[in-house]
This record gives sequence, C-alpha cells and structure tokens, in this order.
Amino acid sequence: MEPVRPGPPSLRSSSWRFGLFTLLYLYQGVVAGFALTALANHFAAAGTSATDIGRHLAIVGLPWVLQPLLWGPVIDRASPYSMGPRRYWLVLSLAFAQACLASLLLLGEAPSLTTVSAVLFLHSMAASLADTATDRMIADSVPDDELGRTSAGTRAGFVIGSAAGAAIFAWLLAGKGLPVAAGVLCALTTSLALTAILVRETPGDRFLSPHRAASTRAPGRGRASEMISFARRLLAAFRTRDATILLTMCFAIDFGLALFQVPFTVALVQVHGWTAGDLSRLQAGLALLGGTLGAAGLGAAVDRVGPRRALRTLLFACAVALGAAGALIGAGLEATAGPFIIGLTSVVPALLYVALLPTVLLASRAGHASATQFQVYMAAMNLGDVVGSALAGTLAAVMAPTLVAFGVAILFLVCTRSVPTPGHRPASANGLQRPMLGRRSLRGTDTSEG
Repeated sequence: MEPVRPGPPSLRSSSWRFGLFTLLYLYQGVVAGFALTALANHFAAAGTSATDIGRHLAIVGLPWVLQPLLWGPVIDRASPYSMGPRRYWLVLSLAFAQACLASLLLLGEAPSLTTVSAVLFLHSMAASLADTATDRMIADSVPDDELGRTSAGTRAGFVIGSAAGAAIFAWLLAGKGLPVAAGVLCALTTSLALTAILVRETPGDRFLSPHRAASTRAPGRGRASEMISFARRLLAAFRTRDATILLTMCFAIDFGLALFQVPFTVALVQVHGWTAGDLSRLQAGLALLGGTLGAAGLGAAVDRVGPRRALRTLLFACAVALGAAGALIGAGLEATAGPFIIGLTSVVPALLYVALLPTVLLASRAGHASATQFQVYMAAMNLGDVVGSALAGTLAAVMAPTLVAFGVAILFLVCTRSVPTPGHRPASANGLQRPMLGRRSLRGTDTSEG
C-alpha cells in the first residue's frame, strides 16, 4: 500500500493519478457525446443532409488527425515550466477549450451547422493539445503495474461520458434548445477541467504560474537540432513493411465504418421516422455496452490468444457484420431491423479496438519515438474517420447502401488477410487506449486514451 505523503495533490499518489486521468477522459467523452452524437442527430432531424453532417464530423475531427504534428513536438520538448512541463500545457489548453464551449452560448437559438462546426473545430484544437499533454503525463507518471487500471479508468471515463453526453444533450437540444444545452455542457465540463488545476505533477510544482523553471536542455543543443533528430527517429520507425501495413489498416478501418454508418444513421432519422433522441439513446447504450462490458470480457481472451489472432478474428467478424447489414438492407428491412443493424455495425467494431490497440502499442514500442509513433497510428484512424465522413454523403448519393455495406465488408476481409505480426505479447490487453476523437461514440463504438 502506498504511504501517505504530505503536501498538495500530485501524480506521486496513485489515487490522484487514477482520479485525474479518469476525469479528464470523462471530460472528453461528455464533449464527444454532445458534439458528435446528440448535435449531429439534432441537425439530421432538422433536415440537414448526410453530406453536411459528414462535413461537420470531418471539421471537428481534423485537429485530432493533425495532433501528432501540431502538439507532439510541443509536449515532447518538455519545456521546464514551474507549474509542471506537461500540466502547464494541460491547464492552458483546457482554459481555451472552455472558452470555445462558452462561445456556443452566443450563437443564439438556431445557428447554422457551419458556425457550430467552426466553434467546435477550435475546441478540438485545444482539446487535442490537452489530450497530448495528458498522454505524456500518463507515460511519465504511471508505473507498469498500474497501466491496466489506469487504462480501465480512462476507458470507463470516456465511454460513460460519451453515453451520458449523447443521452442528456439529445434531450436538452430537443426540449430546451442549443443555448440551454451549451450552458449545461459548460457547467459539466468546467467542473471536470478544474481537476487539472488541483492535481500537480510533483508536490513542489507551483499551483498556477506562467513562468519557466531553469532550463534542462543540454548545452549547445538547440530546439532546431532536437526537432530534426526527433523527426528522423520518427520517420525511421515507419520504414518497415509491417509498420506501413498497420498504418494503412488503421486508416482503412475507420474510413470504411464512416462510409457506411454516417448516411445510414441520417437515413434512419430523415427517411424512416426515427427521432434524434431515440437514435442518440440507442447509440449511447450500444457505446456503453461495447466499450465497457464487452471490452472487459474480451480483454482476457486477447491476453490468452495474443493480439494478432484476436485482431484477425474480430476483423473477420466485422466483415460478417457489415455483410449481414447489407443483406438486411437489400431485403428491404432497413427500417424494421434498424436497431439490429446499428448494433451489428457498432458493438463489433468497438470490440475490434480491444485487439487493434495492443497491436499498435507493441508496434510503437518497437520504434525509436514510441509515444509520438503511437499517436501517428491513432491519427491515421482519425484521418480515416474524417475522410470517410466527408465522402459518405457523396457516395450515398450515387451508390445504394447495400453496395456500400458489401464494399466495406470486403475491405475488412482484405484487412483480415493483412494483419502484421506484433513484436511480442502485451502485458495487458487493456493497455494504453486510443485518444479521444470520439467519433466512435457517434457511431456507437468506443475510444479511449493514447
């Protein structure tokens, strides 16, 4: 048992570490449930096209694609601030993120989706910086024997936040309007963001201070040479065949899911008479099911059989699920079998990530810039999400949903055949998880930390 240490709350304490990181991912989940599920369904119910909904999702998700390039070098340099090298950026980025959410209150009762997307884009810029700082704090402070517990906390935080955010804000948007929903969102997220101020990296850090501490950079080594050396190590990590295959697979998985799921959920509201609230509640429940109970049960199986075998099995299961969805739609059962189709194409992909992420983590550990390398793999997934969401409406206008589902099923079969072999077995199948773009929450699946 860890001895009690005097002084302010800090990451030296296991309980404060667990609490801080869980609440930070709860924050991400609440915003994702609002922005990517409840808000998207709300505008779909108002008649917004699948193309415009996809554009909204792409705009909000773009900063998460660029996250390794934008913020990885900023955080990796670990500039010595007196309030902590990572915590300085965490607090600063969360303050800006909250300012962005507060600006939603100024948009009125019926702003355009484009305007809302622009505000949430700025929020994503700040939130992706906060996520990068959080991931580095986890890597720096959590011992190996606590990684599983920490990952479980962040997974639960994000999934519960996204499910609750989708359900709560779907009801508020429908019954009270955007200003009230935005006000509740600001209140909830501010209370969660304040934990970043309360918990310090080390007990000796300043509570709040913009000042730098003494520099720890080696004499004669400037930032330019550090950046060049870092870039070379990162590029070297992706020159292998297996790394290229895995990077392509990360993109393809989310690209295919977005192509099918975005127009299908819009059609349920606009064509088949579902309400935005009913759809959001179903998606929230499936996200909670797949991201907690299902993933927890599957984690032990991944540990037993290894991530490669589990990943191939679940990729094949996704292909079967998409094929079954296409067959049901082709048989004219899209409306009556809607909940079953959403379940197939949401819960199964959510379980896929339980095997995919340990594979990515092992590949990243084998490289020369492991932390940012992991984020590049995750950015590839987010890029697939963004590109698929942007193209989904256009593709749906020229191709029947049955053909889209069958095409995505074939894509998953190709991925099944291409799974590379990881370097070694993970210590835990529930290791570090994916950072929060949160797009999975819109489509009913789950993401967590990187």
